[in-house]
Amino acid sequence: MGGDYAPQVIIEAIQGIDVDVRLIGDKSLLAGKVPESKIIHSPSIVKMDESPQDAFRKKKDSSIAIGTRLQKEHQIDAFVGAGNTGAYVMFSLLELGRIKGVRRPALGTFFPNKDGYTFVLDVGAVPEVRADDLYQFGVMGALCVEGVTGKKNPSVAILSIGEEKSKGSSLTKEVFTLMQDSELNFLGNIEGHNILRGIADVVVCDGVVGNVMLKFGESVIETTQATLRGAIKSSFKAKLGGFLLKTAFKEHFSRLNYEKYGGALLLGTKGVTIICHGRSNSEAIRNAIYTAARYVESGVNERIEQFFQ
Repeated sequence: MGGDYAPQVIIEAIQGIDVDVRLIGDKSLLAGKVPESKIIHSPSIVKMDESPQDAFRKKKDSSIAIGTRLQKEHQIDAFVGAGNTGAYVMFSLLELGRIKGVRRPALGTFFPNKDGYTFVLDVGAVPEVRADDLYQFGVMGALCVEGVTGKKNPSVAILSIGEEKSKGSSLTKEVFTLMQDSELNFLGNIEGHNILRGIADVVVCDGVVGNVMLKFGESVIETTQATLRGAIKSSFKAKLGGFLLKTAFKEHFSRLNYEKYGGALLLGTKGVTIICHGRSNSEAIRNAIYTAARYVESGVNERIEQFFQ
């Protein structure tokens, strides 16, 4: 029931999908649109602007609460939604608990780069971090990328204000030493402009920096598209050029879209939770479901637990 266009885009997303899916939501709104066997009734909804603390206390019958509980009871393998991010994180932390050895679970998402995608974490769950948190983010991010994309021994970097070991805060310098002495495929520090160049497969930072960067990046893409549309409409020659390049533009901007992997993965809890963008369309939801399936099948959580034993 979460997201700007729910439940319609969710219903569209599961049409013809080869993953066993259940929809948790208001049965009266879903009846007749999907088989009854796929519906798990949920009478209440956590609103997008609702306090996660209030939702956790008062809405034990919401779709987020029920989905989390079903994971805890091992009745489902993963939970995908496009609702209140804070509520997903709180329910997952308090109901599912952390993987043994993990201090702070993190949200990670795939940023497009010139050759593929770079996984960045944390993007909003942990605003204040310690050095060992960022090190753990690097471990979990690398294992996630390996499991979801199949890339072996992915590289890990720290987001900082310079590439040299001496650059950055006392925190990033401490993390640098931790990662340098670890078994990670550690590249060192990376500056913001190198994320889109695909220098590293995984980039770690605190949740404030990551969230600001994510929101800013989305706005750059949207602003560029709007500016380009305006420029194309400015003259007949521009319209002609735009028509000739229409396919190329469409393919280019589709690569920069957040829909490729569907949403942010919450790493470090005893479950698999993917939180999609509120305005996700059916393609984004479908891709998030497939990402969740790959995450489960490749045993990412089991590998994280094994690493920190």
